Amino acid sequence: MEERGTGTSVAALPTTPPARRRPPPPPPLSPTVTATAQGAVSNAIPVYVHPVVTGIVLGPKSTSCTTDPGTDCCPNDTVGVPVIAPVYTANSCLSQNQIGQLVARVYQGVGTSPANNITCQVGHLTFADQSPGIVSIDENGAATAQQPGSTIITATVANSSTATNAGFFSTCPPASINLSIPGQPAGTSKVTVAINNLQPLIATVIDTQGNPISGLSLEFNSTTPQTIPAAIGSVTPLFPGSADITAVCQPTSCNTAPFSQIGLFGNGKPITSNPITINAVGTSSTVLYMASTSSRYVAFHDFTTNQTSALIKLPYLPNSMVMNLSGSALYFGSSQGLMTINASTNTYGSTVQSIQGTVLSVSPEGNTLVVTDPIRQTISLIAASSNGVITSYGGIGTSASWSPDTQTVYITTTTGTVLTHSTFTDWQSTNADEVYTNVAVTVPSLGAYFAGPSTTDARSYCSSSTIGTGNPPTVTNQFIPLADQKAVATDQIAATTNGTHILGAHAAANGAATLSDIDVTLPNDAACPTVIPSNYFQSSFTTQALPGINAAAITGVVPSSNSKAAFVTYAGPAAGAPVGTTAGGLLPMYFPPATGSGTLQFLTLGNGATAASAPIVGVFSTDNFTFYVGTSGDNQVHLISLTYPSGAQPTATEAPGAVLTPNLPLENGTGNAPINLIAQHPKKSTS
Repeated sequence: MEERGTGTSVAALPTTPPARRRPPPPPPLSPTVTATAQGAVSNAIPVYVHPVVTGIVLGPKSTSCTTDPGTDCCPNDTVGVPVIAPVYTANSCLSQNQIGQLVARVYQGVGTSPANNITCQVGHLTFADQSPGIVSIDENGAATAQQPGSTIITATVANSSTATNAGFFSTCPPASINLSIPGQPAGTSKVTVAINNLQPLIATVIDTQGNPISGLSLEFNSTTPQTIPAAIGSVTPLFPGSADITAVCQPTSCNTAPFSQIGLFGNGKPITSNPITINAVGTSSTVLYMASTSSRYVAFHDFTTNQTSALIKLPYLPNSMVMNLSGSALYFGSSQGLMTINASTNTYGSTVQSIQGTVLSVSPEGNTLVVTDPIRQTISLIAASSNGVITSYGGIGTSASWSPDTQTVYITTTTGTVLTHSTFTDWQSTNADEVYTNVAVTVPSLGAYFAGPSTTDARSYCSSSTIGTGNPPTVTNQFIPLADQKAVATDQIAATTNGTHILGAHAAANGAATLSDIDVTLPNDAACPTVIPSNYFQSSFTTQALPGINAAAITGVVPSSNSKAAFVTYAGPAAGAPVGTTAGGLLPMYFPPATGSGTLQFLTLGNGATAASAPIVGVFSTDNFTFYVGTSGDNQVHLISLTYPSGAQPTATEAPGAVLTPNLPLENGTGNAPINLIAQHPKKSTS
């Protein structure tokens, strides 16, 4: 058969076109626009015409590309590419460098029924994370896990300016952080380092899937940063002393999460390593500052020159005093304003009359003060550099203690409300069963212990999380949950640097006093559990009477930074005591044991000459060889010398005449004021 008019036989046509012949391209899936200017024409940009997008949802791989397609069903030049990795469905975390394919569905109208699915009509989707560094997402929706944490994923339709929260992504958090000393046998937890010598430290991190993590933004913390500050991956002692160093993965710089997903897959919670103890041997000198709530004068003594200064006069009567760890500034609270002394020049600095009340604490890096105003009933964080209020909370604070990384401060109040403030969770509060009187952060800083009139409680830095429903699930958290409770009354408490003891003291109404030692075992090198049990911190305790001590109040429990000794300070005698009752003139000394009950001894102040005196305040020198104790009755500061024989119990003595007499004039009346405010900072010894 022939086709007329061509002279060509149909049978002679090839069955397939030649290779050089291509079928015409399919019609475009959408109109395109170009821009023209001065004869130049831009590339064509597709314009997608579709119904109004009301929702974009990340979800599972498509099971049907006709009834409810995801982006894995749509052509390459519109939405995405075929799945190149397992689909990430937000029901688990991915380890670092693992890849998950994001599959989205785009909807019109109300709801997410398949009838409203317009995924393949809208054009290319672009994904982005709200918290940078957790995941990287390429142009085709392949998500690669990076640093630990979780984040909301947003989706943008065809390069539009509107992004929609589409889903969630989680990179697995650390399950453990192991800190080790290079060149030392595995498990070595202590090392002696010479002054000004750098000691490297290695942090090995394993995630919750058992895979290693690298490149984390870890914080390295020291329990005594004044003498042995920690840097990233190393420590260099500046003065003699002892410190425990830990590495912390701390939100928001590490393992962050959206607030409503804190605790999901372990994201949004801190993780702390095992501690490494750094000992720096030697002696250092001290500059000691002495003040009183009964005098407007301040004295300081430089033990390098062995000279007591001329008195520095404050404009108002102080009710509190704290020194920053650098030793550059002293802060005094008063009902008239916040006062400052420049400790570098030992001159009066300034008064900020808008900041009234009691200074409870200064952060370890020295940038933030905690001030409570009992008149306005506020607790405020104050920027030390500008004297401006950073944030405030209602209430009257009684004590405050910071974590070494300065990220969290724990605050007790007059009402039994326990407060924390952190850069990640802002203010959080919980109500205790009783009114706490003092707080001490644990070592390492996994939480804090709180002194109470019938129990001493611990609260964890881990929140207790309840996982809800949804995609992703909404998580509710109880912050500052109870982690330990011991039936021992304490008024003041302190944590030993080695992390194994919480020391407390209590004065009963009749003036009898007791000392308690809570032997603590903290979770070591472990991530936070989802729910914190009430015995999360394992402990046992012993108590001992303080015979001969007639105390109106316990004013402090002061351990040495080497954890080998501690002193109890108190005011006395007790109210209602018979006329002629004395405080006893005794300074209780306690030597914490490795296990069991420690040894308690008493040092007679002034070698027996001042039996009416009570040791009302004290501070250790940073090298732990001297304890400075201010006393009532004689209004002096006594110097207690300590020795630490190898393998034996420390000894403490007061040499005859080993006192300072600052002679601070009383604000009301004649005579001198007792020293009940004291602070020190180390100084290089000239010997």
